[in-house]
Parts: sequence; C-alpha cells; structure tokens
Amino acid sequence: MHYDLIVIGMGLSGLMAAKTAAESGQKVLIIGKGMGSLSLFSNTIDVLGSLHNTIKMKDGLSHWIKDHPEHPYSKVGLEKIEKALSSFLSLFPSPYSFQSIDNGNSLLPTGAGTFRPTYLIPPTMTAGVNLQPRSSLLVGFKGFKDFYANYVGDQLKCRAIILTLPEVFGQEVVAPALARWMEKESFRENIGKEIKKQLQGETRVGFPALLGIHNPAQVKEDLEKITGTQVFEIPILPPSIPGMRIFNRFKEWLIQKGVTFLLGYSVSNAILKDKKCEGIEVLHPPVINSYSADRYLLATGRFIGGGLKADTEKVSESIFNLPVYQPESREDWFGKNFFTDPPHPIHRAGILTDSSFRPIGERGDLILENVWVAGSILAHHHSIDEKSREGIEIATGYTAAKRALGV
Repeated sequence: MHYDLIVIGMGLSGLMAAKTAAESGQKVLIIGKGMGSLSLFSNTIDVLGSLHNTIKMKDGLSHWIKDHPEHPYSKVGLEKIEKALSSFLSLFPSPYSFQSIDNGNSLLPTGAGTFRPTYLIPPTMTAGVNLQPRSSLLVGFKGFKDFYANYVGDQLKCRAIILTLPEVFGQEVVAPALARWMEKESFRENIGKEIKKQLQGETRVGFPALLGIHNPAQVKEDLEKITGTQVFEIPILPPSIPGMRIFNRFKEWLIQKGVTFLLGYSVSNAILKDKKCEGIEVLHPPVINSYSADRYLLATGRFIGGGLKADTEKVSESIFNLPVYQPESREDWFGKNFFTDPPHPIHRAGILTDSSFRPIGERGDLILENVWVAGSILAHHHSIDEKSREGIEIATGYTAAKRALGV
C-alpha cells in the first residue's frame, strides 16, 4: 500500500509528525513497536529545564539558539518551536489541558523527594507547584513499591500516610492497576473519606501520579470534593500513567483523522535505491508486509527506543544504516567521572541533518533525499542534562513533517 508519508516511531516526535501531516490532508502510516519513552518518563513537557524559573521560556530559547547553532532547536527556530508547542496544546482541551506558570519553568516535587523544573504541566499536577513544607499530606498505598510516601514526605518536609487497600487483596499493586481502580467511584470515595479523617490541617493532598488513565480530571475533582483539599499528582518510577494519557490522546485523534496506526510492529528492512527509499518491510511473524511512500520520517529515538544500537566498536542506526555522529573511538564515549560537565560525549551521538532535517554525512553530503529525521535520535543535544527531551521531540517532529511536505 502506498502513502504520502510513513512515520517510523511512535514516541512523541513520531506522533507529532503524524499529526502535522494528517492536518495537511496527507495519507499517513505510523509504525512503532511501542509507545516510545512516553510510557516510561513523560509526565510533563520539558522544553529547557536548565533555565532558571525566573527567565521567560521565549527569552531563554532565543539565547539558547544563538549560543548552540548545531542544536536541534536552532534548526527549528523560535517561531516554529512556538507553533509546534501550540499544535501539541491544541490536542488537550479543558479539563485536561497543559499549561505553563508565568511562561517559564516551575518546580514540581518528584517521587525521589526532590524538585525538578518543567514547563508545561497537566492540571493534575499544578497544585504541587512550588510545594511548601508542611502544607501537604502525601498518600502512599500499602504494597505499592514505586512510591515511598514516608521517604518523600521526609525529604519535602510534609507528613505522609500509607493507606491499606482491602478491595485489592491478592492482586498485585502496580501503577496501571491503581490507575484503573481510581476510575471506580466507590474506590476513590473510600480512600477520600479515609484521607479526610487523617488530615491535620493540610490544605493539599499529594498522590503518586496514577489518578486514572482515561478521566484524571474527574478523579481529581471527586477527591477534592471528598477531602476538601487541593489534590495533585507526583511523578513516579515507570510506567508513566501521565505519559500513557498523552499517547492515548494522540492515538485517538490520529485514528479519527484516518491515519493508519500499526502499534506493535517493527520495521525489519528499508529498500534503498540510489539516494531514495523505495519502501519498507514490516515483520509480523511469519509474515513480512511491504509499504511504500513518497516520503519517510525516522523518529525511532536513541538507545532505549532502539533507533541507535551499539557494539564494541561503534554506534549505528538500525533501519536505514545512516551514518551516526559519535566519538572517534570507544574509549572516548565517556568521561572519567560519572557526574561530569560537560556530559559524556556518547550522549550527543545521533544523526546529522541539514536545515530541513534530511540526513547528511559529516561532510554535509545528502544521504537520502526522501527521508527526514526527528526526535532524540538527532545529534548535538543532551536532552537529559538540558531537560529538553519533550520539547525537542515536539518541535522537531512538527518541523520535520512540515519540511518533508513542503508546507
């Protein structure tokens, strides 16, 4: 079957690329073996968390682009970054709409008992911004091992309680299960009443980030009515329930727009001729299906997503065998200390592109004419240190699709 655009990868960059193309009336296929890092790490939208929270994001990005000409943000440009973020936000109307506080970064509590800066925040977390000592009661659940409420409370100087869940006796207490139970009115009514009994003047109640998958705003509202407090979520270890919400919203929208959605499939081979991709093969044992398109967009992520793979000698790209920008030798991958500044060189490895996000070699020669690249697989960024991963994925997914389609 032939498409206008085939997107390879279902992380945030791939989803944004598919959305952008679908809005332009294109026939789109998106393929992915999983949800990318959305289901692992994404709770909020980091754009440039290394900025101090007193600096407006627009001003910070403007200076960042000037100081980092090779960075993906510089290829996108400030105007396109803003349009990309606006496009993302359009998918999330009230009551589950992302927002920034004073157009800059805000500090949110984490499941490690620390604070982290982030830019766009879902409504289930806003009451936790700039959390003050002794203002909140933190809630954990007996048997749930991914959130240690007492430890987090000690670090944040807030009181904590552990609730027993008799309704789930004999079942494994994991984040997806708790999120589903939270969507049951009787379940949240019981825990809400128990929390209200144990309040000692706290005006806010913090939960691990699992207030439902499908209707978290309603779960939050109900718990607030029962407890008489403001309720907020605290990001925890994977899997990320807020990340699943983002993925599900994209999936629902894309399918409604007629995008062909192949989740759980891997691209096993790319058919290349001269400087063009003529098709891809998708393995679904024992069958191999072939698909073709006018254009292809690679958004497979780095090592976690399988977009890059490493052996004892080098890093390589998994599908098109594109050249990877990387240190010259294995010995140069890492610094001498674990915590080092600048970050370990291997974390800047990735695919080089021209200004339109088409892959190029180190001398600037174009590798493939009808392939574009987006997301964390791009070279010359360190999204972990910069706290910019979601921002890079949104901005480059949007912009690479625009440039691929010439719109």
